[in-house]
Amino acid sequence: MPRLTRRVLIVSALAAPIFARQVAASTGLRIAPMATGLDEPWSLAFLPDGRFLITEREGRLRLFAPDGGDLGRVAGLPEVAAVGQGGLLDIHAARDFARSHRLWLSYAVARGSGAATALATARLAADDRRLTDLREVYAGPATGGGRHFGSRIVEGRDGTIYLTTGDRGQGARAQDAGRPEGKVIAFAPDGSPRPPSLPGALPGLVSLGHRNIQGAALDGDGALWTIEHGARGGDELNRIRPGANYGWPVITYGRDYDGSKIGEGTARSGLEQPVHYWDPSIAPSGLLIHSGRMFADWRGHVLTGSLKFGLISRLDPGAGYAETRIETPETGRVRDIREAGDGAIWFLSVLEGTAFRMTQG
Repeated sequence: MPRLTRRVLIVSALAAPIFARQVAASTGLRIAPMATGLDEPWSLAFLPDGRFLITEREGRLRLFAPDGGDLGRVAGLPEVAAVGQGGLLDIHAARDFARSHRLWLSYAVARGSGAATALATARLAADDRRLTDLREVYAGPATGGGRHFGSRIVEGRDGTIYLTTGDRGQGARAQDAGRPEGKVIAFAPDGSPRPPSLPGALPGLVSLGHRNIQGAALDGDGALWTIEHGARGGDELNRIRPGANYGWPVITYGRDYDGSKIGEGTARSGLEQPVHYWDPSIAPSGLLIHSGRMFADWRGHVLTGSLKFGLISRLDPGAGYAETRIETPETGRVRDIREAGDGAIWFLSVLEGTAFRMTQG
């Protein structure tokens, strides 16, 4: 496949999250398309041999060669409810994929007149054409409407599988430790829920009080971080602590879409504060905490895409999470962002229907 490479202009948004001053600077970054013709791409997963998988929200899973050559669709997927924001969502290749061929999938599943966030495990068959041993290990209660399914999958260093969920548009449920909406939930490698972090809580519960988590990743120390959508303002970056309550909808830095106040304000004792928040919202999706491979100066930096604006946001923890915005024609509605084994940054643009690879020039 021919490649067109573009040099990138970076725009820095310095200091305060509101009305941040912007400064442009030339860089040596390059962006090249790796897979094109995608229909609402949602998630990207690398395999040990350099091939990669991409989910499309309508319910398709596609396999690509390391150079981007299209190797075809993978059959044997669960039946998904492609309604509203739901459909085939995240995909994760297990750390031991070279031996186990195990994949994890999250998706919206129909239940009666509603839909729920679900998690399944399967194996990629030896012919790479289909999934085998598909098993749904979790599905939440069905809710009407097509909003706020979450849902990202992260594998902890001990093999724990973390699933993030949205509040399904029912904000108060995010505060109910016995319900799965607006939570981080943990599963053992066999798919059984881990013990909850709070007494009497939902099996597997790690944290609560989330609105709609659409990004999750481990940092260099193995700690879990998430990124979630606010309403009008109040998108949040959070470091997850077991048993912690992140406040939604009791506290938030956002307002309702009609401009009215949500909850009690921005703080309350016993509820966590975000590490960083955006106001106005950028609608963040995907989360990457960079290792420093290839981009040595970005070690520990937090990157997320924006579904609202044409940009990738990069936060520098060494500078109080000051934001740098990478804005190019390719960064339109970025749904997912990942680091490849060589340290290159890959991202999925819904607007372009393309997987891009960003490297140093």
